[in-house]
Amino acid sequence: MQAIDGLLMNGLTDEQIRSYLAQAVAVAEENARKGRGGPFGAVIVRDKVVIGTGVNRVVAENDPTAHAEVLAIRAACLKLGNFSLRGCILFASCEPCPMCLSAIYWARIETVCYAARTDEAAAAGFDDSTLWREITTKPADRILRMKRLEIPSASLPFKAWIATDNKVPY
Repeated sequence: MQAIDGLLMNGLTDEQIRSYLAQAVAVAEENARKGRGGPFGAVIVRDKVVIGTGVNRVVAENDPTAHAEVLAIRAACLKLGNFSLRGCILFASCEPCPMCLSAIYWARIETVCYAARTDEAAAAGFDDSTLWREITTKPADRILRMKRLEIPSASLPFKAWIATDNKVPY
């Protein structure tokens, strides 16, 4: 396996890695230039084949979750017919935000390679520093008001899940 600064990249050469990353940056730039959405792009690669791409479509789709990484994950999962993207690498034009990072973990993507830093995104008006802080804050102390209410049925969905024989663990 090749590596850039010790990061295992599933047999990709440095040239291939830079090419996939450049592709993510190119789709982000085109998206921004054409006014289709924010300046973010993502490409997911498995076995040296692009299996999903995405660009920021938050405004175009009126969907705050329509980030490039999330849309690339959706496309790759659809193509593979599987919710797991084990063995995949995500190339992103910018370091993923907290939501996208969570989606990346849930998708089981093993490696992320990104170009721009979060401070560069913040300088362009995409500052997610509050979200990063909030993640490590106890629910009761967050800006978002949160309160757990105890009700007798709260654990019923989990009990049903445990008791179901035909579940697909993820």
